[in-house]
Amino acid sequence: MANPYEMNLEKNEANYTTLSPLSFIKRTAATYPNHTAIVHGKIKRSWAETYTRTRQLASALSKNGIGQGDCVAVMAPNIPEMLESHFGIPMTGGIINAINNRLDATTIAFILDHGEAKILLTDTEFSPVIKEALTLVEKKPTVIDICDSEGPGGERLGEIDFESFIATGDPNFEWSLPDDEWRAIALNYTSGTTGNPKGVVYHHRGAYLNAMGNVFTWGATSQPIYLWTLPMFHCNGWCFTWGTALVAGTNVCLRKISAETIYQALSENDVTHLCGAPIVMQMIVNAEESERRTFSQNVEFMTAAAPPPAAILARMAEQGIRVTHVYGLTEIYGPAIICAWQKEWDQLSTEQKSELQSRQGVPYEVLEDVMVADPVTLEPVPRDGQTMGEVFTRGNVTMKGYLKNLEATRDAFSGGWFHTGDLGVWHSDNYIELKDRSKDIIISGGENISSIEVEDALYKHSSVSLVAVVAWPDEKWGETPCAFIELSDSSKASEEELISHCRNNLASYKIPKHFVFGDLPKTSTGKIQKFILRDKANELSKKEKK
Repeated sequence: MANPYEMNLEKNEANYTTLSPLSFIKRTAATYPNHTAIVHGKIKRSWAETYTRTRQLASALSKNGIGQGDCVAVMAPNIPEMLESHFGIPMTGGIINAINNRLDATTIAFILDHGEAKILLTDTEFSPVIKEALTLVEKKPTVIDICDSEGPGGERLGEIDFESFIATGDPNFEWSLPDDEWRAIALNYTSGTTGNPKGVVYHHRGAYLNAMGNVFTWGATSQPIYLWTLPMFHCNGWCFTWGTALVAGTNVCLRKISAETIYQALSENDVTHLCGAPIVMQMIVNAEESERRTFSQNVEFMTAAAPPPAAILARMAEQGIRVTHVYGLTEIYGPAIICAWQKEWDQLSTEQKSELQSRQGVPYEVLEDVMVADPVTLEPVPRDGQTMGEVFTRGNVTMKGYLKNLEATRDAFSGGWFHTGDLGVWHSDNYIELKDRSKDIIISGGENISSIEVEDALYKHSSVSLVAVVAWPDEKWGETPCAFIELSDSSKASEEELISHCRNNLASYKIPKHFVFGDLPKTSTGKIQKFILRDKANELSKKEKK
């Protein structure tokens, strides 16, 4: 018998629209046209003005050949142009590729070529590294300079600047939602463990849902004043680039992140929400008295990466800032797992609270499922808080896949789950807790550093016979790279010499902060035993603090 609920009840334009975060700015501009959308130095723009500028950008891009499936790269700090690009570029059907502005020229060149960027919007502060990258690309994109009045300036590499470019666009540009919510909206590159970084492709549906998930899970639903301490190039600002538009929030842009500028924003702009790596919390709690400013509002801080130490949580609370710990990866649109707070925890000691908060937690409402399981059989581990397994996720806030990398995509999704590569345990209350990273990624100041990439760079030095790079616990950065080195028999290479070598081969934040020379522990088959080195790095770190 035919199902009556499926008869003559088809989708149509009246009852079905594709999900896209582009709809957020249209609604907010119509509903709260005069509400402040962006604050940046002397610049203050409403949501109506911001929406107009995004339409102008989309129109100008369209006139210059950008349409469905075309990539536009952006190299900029947390400024209005970066935020506007998150709407203006996909309004054309194009894909935004927000580039990490801490990368070296070689990596940037790879990203531009691999993503097939047709246009590059670049802040003049980064002209030196972009100029070098453009000499390395196979196909040079059209360059448009962003000349931010709050920036230090720099050489112009393009034939037109951003303001002149959008002035050619129609403020009433008629854009449309994608015909399919599975269409790509963004391209983000994650640190590669072997060779070049992988291009993670986001779809409109996932961006829509995780933007909603972030503001809903965090309780940032009523016109929050959001301070941009989190880089907008990190998973599209963890989707807050779109999320603030959903809730008619105010984006307080922060080009230079320091204790002084953070406290100034908290005091002068009444900031209610901000995100960042542990390094940002360190800035706040360790600020000099001359850098501090008073503020009376309650402030929410969301942090990812390494669990915040108990002492830091306590000191943040003393400043009137409540910390929420989340976990995620580039492949799942940033954070999608949260250490959801339980009311009964309020009665616990600071140490007990910290222990519970250090766990990664449970899925966002928009993430379908998470499990800890055997990485081969995918059999869930016991929820005993002891048995180690790999963390797996599934749901709508998962990437489309890796650009031009079918094998990696298949491996990542094998068995119907996304393989995070992170190892952890499952507690009886369903909260997960990370224990190790099977991909050997070091998270330093919110940046992912591949230990293998650092090892490869050190192996280029003629004196290095064997090298293993592991995480060194660091109160300021969360983790920093530590290199264990076996030199060739005749070599007397110094730490200074190796640091100088690294400067020529790595971005500055990837250079090891500690070098330990000596024989490396190995298995009978000659494999380096990194778990021993991690323990040693932890021990040495503790001794250093004494």
